[in-house]
Amino acid sequence: MEVIQTGLKGCVVIKADLHGDHRGFFLESFNKRAFKSFGINFEVAQINFAKSSKNVLRGLHYQKEPMAQSKLVGVISGAVIDTVVDIRPNSETFLKNFQIKISDQATFLLVPKGFAHGYYTLEDDTVFYYAVDDFYSKEHEDGIRYNDPDLNIDWQLLDEPQVSEKDLNQELIKHIKF
Repeated sequence: MEVIQTGLKGCVVIKADLHGDHRGFFLESFNKRAFKSFGINFEVAQINFAKSSKNVLRGLHYQKEPMAQSKLVGVISGAVIDTVVDIRPNSETFLKNFQIKISDQATFLLVPKGFAHGYYTLEDDTVFYYAVDDFYSKEHEDGIRYNDPDLNIDWQLLDEPQVSEKDLNQELIKHIKF
């Protein structure tokens, strides 16, 4: 396993060891002991999957305290542009973002509490994986509009994205009190 720093404290790219041959492959997507050896404390409370067609944008989502979540995300199939924004007001990287293309099953992004998260699908039948360290809470969910001009995120869009009504109506960052 390799852990790569992103420049945003606590947010890291994890490259799992993939073992394969003509039959297919095997990899550990989560190993508590290995994570701890890298100083990562992450407890899985819930695992979610989302399947999307090409050109779907989901996000930017987060959960507020006391139900904030850290996420370990990756793809089972397909490819995404995965984007996180640091929304921790006391952070040196407040409102900075990090983006990575995830197109293989051995690449994961650890998204800490205090980050908004979203992704844009590059292929049909993209299956996205989320392991989270706390349970979903509807009353604590929130979001930021994906195309907020103050964040100026380049989603590398191939076309006008398919976005849910809920995500289109998220607040702009300037109207959110953290």
